[in-house]
Amino acid sequence: MFQRFIQNHVLANLFFLLVIILGTISYLTLPREQDPSINFNWIQITTSLPGASAIDIEKRITDPLEDVIRSISDIKFVSSNSREGVSSILIRFNDISERLFDKRIADLRREIQNKQNELPGEASDPFIFEITTDNAYPTASIVAISAANDENLRLQSERLKKQLENIKGIDRVMTTALDDPELQVFFDPQKLPHYGIKPSDLADTVRSYYQDTPAGSLKVQSKEWFIRLTGTNADTSALAVLPVLTAQGEVPLSEIAEVKRGREKPRQLVSFNHQAAVLFAITKKPKSNTLDLVARLNEFIIERNQYSDNTGVQLVLIDDSTEITNRSINVMQTNALVGLAFVLFVTWVFLGFKIAILTSIGIPFILAGTFWVISLIGQSLNIMVLLGVVISLGMLVDDAVVVVEAIYQRLAKGVDRITACIEALKEVAIPVTTAVLTTMSAF
Repeated sequence: MFQRFIQNHVLANLFFLLVIILGTISYLTLPREQDPSINFNWIQITTSLPGASAIDIEKRITDPLEDVIRSISDIKFVSSNSREGVSSILIRFNDISERLFDKRIADLRREIQNKQNELPGEASDPFIFEITTDNAYPTASIVAISAANDENLRLQSERLKKQLENIKGIDRVMTTALDDPELQVFFDPQKLPHYGIKPSDLADTVRSYYQDTPAGSLKVQSKEWFIRLTGTNADTSALAVLPVLTAQGEVPLSEIAEVKRGREKPRQLVSFNHQAAVLFAITKKPKSNTLDLVARLNEFIIERNQYSDNTGVQLVLIDDSTEITNRSINVMQTNALVGLAFVLFVTWVFLGFKIAILTSIGIPFILAGTFWVISLIGQSLNIMVLLGVVISLGMLVDDAVVVVEAIYQRLAKGVDRITACIEALKEVAIPVTTAVLTTMSAF
């Protein structure tokens, strides 16, 4: 069969061209990224309950969620962290197949959703986050700079976050120093005893107005609608006129307190060149091209900065992971060209120009086949793949010279070309294969 393939020049040439074309297309379209996409089977569940102590968080949120998690199979370990206002649970699954892992995640989401009714009504919905190499570390970081840390910077940053989330390839946009707005109630301590109420009573009254209340359901024809009253209102005047029950009857909130618009107390501060800033840490979706994503971010920054005089905010890309990726790709390309040149030169000096050409074209053929296979198995062009390509290039050059030299010896003795190729391959196939397997086992 192998001899027929060698003798069939048309089939061999068509196969060679097919691999070169498909490999080139695969190389140009492969997604570029720094690290391969690896799922560690880690899941993080985050739930917040503003104002609650660490003990309350553990008893009212963490413990009920852990009871649900124990019913899920194939879990290796669970680690929880309860602190003021936030419950964080880290789950590590066993090394299971991707299909089974997706099934376990679906089971986990269903069980947690069923448990939500038992959690405090003020708590946020549990956020289930799957940790992979794509979203564990930011792909790029952007800062929004302003002359002052004021409301304009917050509003512009909110808009920028929504715009960034709509860019193709972005999975999440995590912000730092983007503090949420608040309606702040400043009560007069001297007036509260006069009305016969305590600060906790005032807080409970305001909290009761600012919570969503289920109001049953309404059946219309064949459809059933669930009714829910929302208590959120960002208008300070609306809050100021709300009645407060006191010993002297109902009085508006404005009689005993002042309502102002403000922002929550900052937990972190960001500055860039001594200017107030908000940091956007961006993670990409799996299999997304890092180079294309960062290029889209640069285009977005250039477009937005054209209006910086009007918005008062300027964007700067301060970190991206494309430098390492570009450097690795350039190293691989350089090594391939250098290896090709050396093979061409050495074989030309010792074996002649024709054999040198035939030997050298094996390098782009093998590289094209490699990238074609990488594309077929759904991998990306990353640091690990490029490292393997660079290592294999050295073996490829050595083995090419060994094979061609064995063929050349037989041609010099007058053996015909087909016989020389077959006998040479039979002679060096085992040593060459053994050398490759030895290197593979070492790595």
